[in-house]
Amino acid sequence: MPSTVRTILQEQEIRPHKVRYYIERRDPAFDERLAAVVEVYQAAHQLQDVAPERHRVAILSYDEKPGLQALAPTAPDRPPQPGRHPTVQQDHEYRRLGTVTLSAAVDLVSGVVHHALTQCHRSCEFVAFLRRLDASYPAEWRIRLLLDNHSAHRSRETRRFLGSRPGRFELVVTPKHASCLNYVETLFSQMARSVLRHIPRSVKRLVTVKRGPASREHRKRCERGDTLSEG
Repeated sequence: MPSTVRTILQEQEIRPHKVRYYIERRDPAFDERLAAVVEVYQAAHQLQDVAPERHRVAILSYDEKPGLQALAPTAPDRPPQPGRHPTVQQDHEYRRLGTVTLSAAVDLVSGVVHHALTQCHRSCEFVAFLRRLDASYPAEWRIRLLLDNHSAHRSRETRRFLGSRPGRFELVVTPKHASCLNYVETLFSQMARSVLRHIPRSVKRLVTVKRGPASREHRKRCERGDTLSEG
């Protein structure tokens, strides 16, 4: 009987017992933003054939990956031992130390990845990242940044900083619900499937996350560009 019902349902043109999801287009400027994103990638491709000393623009793909768990082991790892266990053994218990946010910007021409590990991803952390990018490229270069429309990317604090660097930054925003157009998402996907899944917990323990609202001193460090980890 169950196989008969399945056969009947599979033979029908409509299948109301199944659900597939889609995304409604909610960005009225979708086409314009898509064209701007494509132009960014075209410009980066053209710069591949230009000598680095002739570059006058840096083109980067930026995003944040929040919610990375910082874990601490409760017992030391055991190395492989012949005749007993051929793999590294880890105790199944661990302590949670909260979460951290990984911010990254991939230089679409050179392949260099600028990154920072922070406690949050607010306006002050984003501005701190912009300051580091500002210090990483020659003063006469323009920095084009491909990113999404997160509130921190268009806040008053961010606009104030961009206003203090006229002509230095150009922010190109991806269409709403179209983060797949941002190349850095590919990097995050590869990290999630290969690196972050197998990273030793003893490494994650190096990151200490404090709970509760950020202090005034933490905000000052954030504005200076200080982070838990950066590179």
